[in-house]
Amino acid sequence: MKKSTLTIIALFLAFTIVVGQTRKERKAMYDSQYNYELACLGVGQDGTKLLKVWGYGKKVDNAIYDAKRTSVAAVIFRGVPAGNGAAPTPSLLPVDGYEKNMDFFDEFFKDGGMYLSFVNLTTDGTPGGSDNIKMSHGYKVAVSASINFNELRKYLQDKGVVKRLDAGF
Repeated sequence: MKKSTLTIIALFLAFTIVVGQTRKERKAMYDSQYNYELACLGVGQDGTKLLKVWGYGKKVDNAIYDAKRTSVAAVIFRGVPAGNGAAPTPSLLPVDGYEKNMDFFDEFFKDGGMYLSFVNLTTDGTPGGSDNIKMSHGYKVAVSASINFNELRKYLQDKGVVKRLDAGF
């Protein structure tokens, strides 16, 4: 009896530690400049950036949604690297931008959040071949995404998260 009670308590504590995610951990997830795997495929029409982005998930669909979230987070927090004739684009936020606007970004990046309105996938269906890799803990999937960069910047400016370009220093 005593042994089973201790086992249950230990399992509960382990589950609480694994599932409980602090703000600091979320900051590390979105604010890390090393957390994004993406490549610039070029510049689209009307202020869009074409990116190839990798996402991770237990299922292919989850990895695709992670890639969507990653594409927007990379544009905001890290910037877009140069590639295929496109110049590099700097990040929209300063280094401490997530910390100052943590509540906004937690809501913005929640499941089904506002970030989805700035992503247009150009990949149809489930990726195949080298863009869909089965790993020990799930899938690593690459999708091509078109990010509406100008509308994203305008939205963040309207919300007061990013300074306007004409605001000066």
